[in-house]
Amino acid sequence: MNTNARFNDAEYLLDGFDHVETPAEFQARSRLGRPLNVKLGIDPTSPDLHLGFMVVLHKLQRFSEAGHNVTLIIGDFTARIGDPSGRNAMRPQLDAEAIEANMTTYREQAGKVLDLERVQIRYNSEWLGKLGLSDLIQLLSKTTVAQMLERNDFHNRYASGAAISLHEFLYPVAQAYDSVAIAADMELGGTDQLFNLLLGRHYQRESGQMPQICATVPLLVGLDGVKKMSKSLGNYVGIAEPAHDQFGKLMSMGDALMPAYARHAAFWPQSRVDGLVADLAGGRLNPMDAKKRLAEEIVSRYHGHAAATQAREHFERTVQRKEIPHENLPELERGEASTVAQVLVKAGFAESKRAAERLISGNGVKVDGIVVNDPRAPWSASAPAVLSVGSRKFIRVRS
Repeated sequence: MNTNARFNDAEYLLDGFDHVETPAEFQARSRLGRPLNVKLGIDPTSPDLHLGFMVVLHKLQRFSEAGHNVTLIIGDFTARIGDPSGRNAMRPQLDAEAIEANMTTYREQAGKVLDLERVQIRYNSEWLGKLGLSDLIQLLSKTTVAQMLERNDFHNRYASGAAISLHEFLYPVAQAYDSVAIAADMELGGTDQLFNLLLGRHYQRESGQMPQICATVPLLVGLDGVKKMSKSLGNYVGIAEPAHDQFGKLMSMGDALMPAYARHAAFWPQSRVDGLVADLAGGRLNPMDAKKRLAEEIVSRYHGHAAATQAREHFERTVQRKEIPHENLPELERGEASTVAQVLVKAGFAESKRAAERLISGNGVKVDGIVVNDPRAPWSASAPAVLSVGSRKFIRVRS
């Protein structure tokens, strides 16, 4: 019997989930006297993780600390299919090279929240890659087209006449089989994954296993305050981004998002979030001060306290007091770049000359604090000068 005081603490372990299927089953399974096999699957679909991924990883770490057996499944096989969850169009399939590159960063970045020494990492190609056509036919025979069309994304696309490729139906089947392969007692996921998690219960019953408990977390709303955090939408805060960039992005969120970010990005208990809401509503707390403290706490999780403090000071100097930073700036040799646009591209502040010219036209580019208005402006500074884009990107350019 595990002696960890949190081992069977349902209130603690289930805190923060928006749906559990079912709490009663969790209570019963916890009394079996053995650690639960708790599973989370993530597909390496992009090079970097963002704060939205950390919500469920934090919950997984909680089960690990309580003494349960935790498995993080890297979906190197399912990434080749493409997850259709929440999509109104087919997700592009990734090739093996892109998947391999993404997997290397996923492990490192997941380690910012997960203690990887206590977590087993598996790749679902271990079992999915061994399935033959007869195995796949047997799996598919246990699921109907009507069941698949119950999923909101499939249902909406079918109703609107949008194309659904047959291989997309394989994604929830493959993810569900992961639960059978490792005999999961419990699977965690985002709320958009609930159908896939429930299908795992179905396949486990068909395989003679006890059906897993399914627990989903809310999706973290992106900085735009409208859609879920997504790199493709540009409303994200990346885990691997520099501390200054993370802090600046967090300061751009609307005040109404603070409670959600306190709960799901800083991982505050609900009682503390309630206190924040009450203090803001009662005028006892200045929203700008509250947001800076919250941003500093989130950044410190990924870069440490010292870096988070420096990021806050940098924001206060450059954004609030509009000062030009001069210390600890990266430096760039201008070389053959003769225009401001060309220097922007060389500095990595713009992907192309045309993109650089658009930045200049938007009055977002400054040289030593002076706005550059002409997209074709030459680089005229002979001495080292500070090139900036917006309030977060600065570099000292040497001729």
